[in-house]
Amino acid sequence: MGGMSSDEPLDDFHATLRSLRVWDIELPHFDADAAPADPLPLFREWFVHAAKAGQPEPHTMSLATVDDLGRPDVRTLMLHDADAHGWHFASHATSAKGRQLAARPDAALGFYWPAVARQVRVRGRVTAAGPEVSRADLAVRSRGALAAALTGRQSEVLGSAEELALASAAAWERAGAEPDAPAPTWTAYVLEPDSVEFFQGDAMRRHVRLRYRRSRQGPQGAEGGEGAQQPWTRELLWP
Repeated sequence: MGGMSSDEPLDDFHATLRSLRVWDIELPHFDADAAPADPLPLFREWFVHAAKAGQPEPHTMSLATVDDLGRPDVRTLMLHDADAHGWHFASHATSAKGRQLAARPDAALGFYWPAVARQVRVRGRVTAAGPEVSRADLAVRSRGALAAALTGRQSEVLGSAEELALASAAAWERAGAEPDAPAPTWTAYVLEPDSVEFFQGDAMRRHVRLRYRRSRQGPQGAEGGEGAQQPWTRELLWP
């Protein structure tokens, strides 16, 4: 009797995994010595370059947080902005990520743009914006984004697909009728960076890694306190 053996899916997985290659492209050059003193202009430059090079959804990023047991958690979401305040995103304050950030606000972001063999890693402390800023963030999103925010209950256990369909349909209808409908748990967040690393892949595996880092300084000059940010220190890292 024919059919697939129990080993065939595993063999196919391993054969596929081992056949994959990365960066089968002409890689861009990155002169770390010519990088700016602040990481924000370089991030914006790399972001635009990745988008123009055809990288799908360059604004998607991984957000890593820690739960109440100290276990890491990660998910993919969208960047809303990157400015002098930090890297911006939004979610429900009642979601898993929202609860984790409220308890332990240190987090990390990761961008990967394989179209140009580049990564950016950002680490720092996350602050939640107030209701006014959060409402303004949602106001410029699409009807679908508002409908999703109105559906709410993110990360809660779902009883059935039908339950979601009914709640989503009602939310879409309300979003169309009330484009300024409030979503009380929707929260804008900003990650103020202490460390930003830029990674440029190299075909010879001589990858260029440039890290910007700085420390917080407290009111009396004590490192680690809440106060004015210090200038960035730049350093190369071994690949």
